[in-house]
Amino acid sequence: MSEKILMKGNDALAESAIRAGCRYYFGYPITPQNEVPEYMSRRLPEVGGVYVQAESELAAINMIFGAGATGARVMTSSSSPGISLMQEGISYIAGAETPAVLVNMMRGGPGLGNISASQADYFQSVKGGGHGDYKIITIAPSTVQELIDLTVEAFDLTMRYRVPVMILGDAVLGQMSEAVILPEMKTNDDKTDWAICNGKDQKIIRSLYLVPENRLETHNHHLQEKYNKIRAEYLKSEEYMMDDAEYMIASYGTTARVCRQSVQTLREKGIKIGLFRPISLWPFPENDIKKSSKNIKKIFVVEMAHAQFEEDVRLYTECSVPVEGFYKLGGAIFNETEIVDSIMSSL
Repeated sequence: MSEKILMKGNDALAESAIRAGCRYYFGYPITPQNEVPEYMSRRLPEVGGVYVQAESELAAINMIFGAGATGARVMTSSSSPGISLMQEGISYIAGAETPAVLVNMMRGGPGLGNISASQADYFQSVKGGGHGDYKIITIAPSTVQELIDLTVEAFDLTMRYRVPVMILGDAVLGQMSEAVILPEMKTNDDKTDWAICNGKDQKIIRSLYLVPENRLETHNHHLQEKYNKIRAEYLKSEEYMMDDAEYMIASYGTTARVCRQSVQTLREKGIKIGLFRPISLWPFPENDIKKSSKNIKKIFVVEMAHAQFEEDVRLYTECSVPVEGFYKLGGAIFNETEIVDSIMSSL
């Protein structure tokens, strides 16, 4: 068994991306994820890869588009306002069905905000922040080890489905250090017959279909069929102490770490409560949350945003259970006492 080593989240993400086969990184610096491009600039040349600091986030996402069209494993990373600038390019990548791994270490907003942790990019990530009918797979790790594991998984998913995959973290996850086990270096044999650099026939990668009736509409139906396939094949969630629970906390990412400890404290106070944590935010594990909430009296949604995640909790439980939300806005982080006291006062 490999030895555990202490790594910061951003560094661990970068190293696991390289071990997952990423050889091309294009990005632009922004706090609190600057360790990712810094690590990539040093490490990629050691494995025969290419690092480019683009002149802007707009340039970076279009470099990702071009590299992904060749069938390469590519990645960019940024934080909230930087991801906003990439939205047009993300729509193009989704429309052209090119693989790309995108990392968002969220910070406070709106606007320039601050560099503290937030979860206010939930809508942007899972609802599609660009134009058109498209989806991207969005996964939300809560520990550095899970960040490593899901980064490897993200590259496999984007190559399998030719859909952009967003790793949705935050400033806490990117900056914290934990003991982790790194994956082995992968040898990839991706099937990329569709890519512009493979085969003798000319390949065209595009999202432009000028005839709406029999071209763009057909393409959009094809995309929706693919999204339905992803919904059927890829869902991830975690339950904690839900077997006999009468109440449920719903949370994701680093906030769910605090909620997990809050569940233990509330249990000690005699409250039968558990935690439901979606790991895939899109596709949302709707059947899992329906099953978990079947005999629940009330759901408490805890998020570092204003009712964004809560909206999906209400949607996927079909408003069959009362829901109350607790929010931290603009970079403020929950502590266990706040969650426990809020839930106790609401029972």
